[in-house]
Amino acid sequence: MTVANGTGAPDIPSELAHHCLDLLTDVSRTGRLLRRAELERLRELGERGAEAGHGLRELVGSCLGATRAAWQHLPGPGSATAAELRRTGDALLAAIQAALGALGEGHERAQRMAVRQEEANRRELVNDLLHGRSDFGRLAERAERFGLRLAAGYTVAVAVATEPYLEGAPAAHRVLRELTGRYDDRTLLLAVRDGRLVCIASDGEQAVLTAFTDLALRPGAGYLPAQRVATGRRHAGTGGIVRSYEEALGTLEYAQRLELPAQRLRAEELLVFPVLMRDRAAMADLVRTVLGPLTAARGGARPLLETITVQAEAGYVNAETARRLGLSVRALGYRLERIRDLTGYDPADALHRYTLETAVMGARLLDWPDQPLRI
Repeated sequence: MTVANGTGAPDIPSELAHHCLDLLTDVSRTGRLLRRAELERLRELGERGAEAGHGLRELVGSCLGATRAAWQHLPGPGSATAAELRRTGDALLAAIQAALGALGEGHERAQRMAVRQEEANRRELVNDLLHGRSDFGRLAERAERFGLRLAAGYTVAVAVATEPYLEGAPAAHRVLRELTGRYDDRTLLLAVRDGRLVCIASDGEQAVLTAFTDLALRPGAGYLPAQRVATGRRHAGTGGIVRSYEEALGTLEYAQRLELPAQRLRAEELLVFPVLMRDRAAMADLVRTVLGPLTAARGGARPLLETITVQAEAGYVNAETARRLGLSVRALGYRLERIRDLTGYDPADALHRYTLETAVMGARLLDWPDQPLRI
């Protein structure tokens, strides 16, 4: 029997109470177990109740209310022996235990399906936002279901690990659980895309991005930690989300090519590299002209390129540079002389230093000398 409330919609708790009362009244008379079809009906009512927004506590309360009503149908002490009363009571308790188990199973099944559907919708929305190719009106309407206003500004952060992140992986779930526990989930979107963990945060939510970075880098024992986290710049609108995402990806790529040690990266800190690589032919020409002669050195160009890089990182302090390279100061001096003799650029001269450093960065970005330069 389907019971409707005042609006005409099915009243699941009342329907459940009537169904349980009928079942348990019959059990109190016969002492039988619940049948498979009856248990499936209870699972269905639990599932429908969850879909209608009823909590498990409310549904269990309806079922227990029916139990109290059924208990009143038990024969009085004068009309049954103690053994009969005990058997009837045991049958009722066994029936209510089975009924509550089936009810909870159906409710949990609906909850799991709802969570999976929401995750799928969220993942699809993130993919469309990062592609930037969907219809704006429809995309904005879908985003509003998650509390996002696409006309506002957004910033995208991307985390990469030594292994690809997987959909539903524990590390991704932990980060999402922690973030949504601390912040309003309408201010952020989190998803796994192409093996990376992506966080989209709305305007003014710098704390969300900081927390995302901290959690990704240090998720706790047993979880996959991120190797680097890069944050794009803030941009407005759906196109801004794509732009911020691409900036974060570009930052990660530059960090990998340049072998930067930093784990936390911001796109604005590496803006010089897109500028340098905007004219790839000019950069290749600079590398060939300035560093090309180093290939004539004994052992090739790579040790001398490393020397230029480490000396810059050491602030051009020769003792510290030698220590980092594992050389004596005298051996370092010999390398610096070879660089000056072969290239014509003296690492002791400020302007020459800048040219050498820029050329070495370009060599890393172009993967030279492993790859030939194409001008």
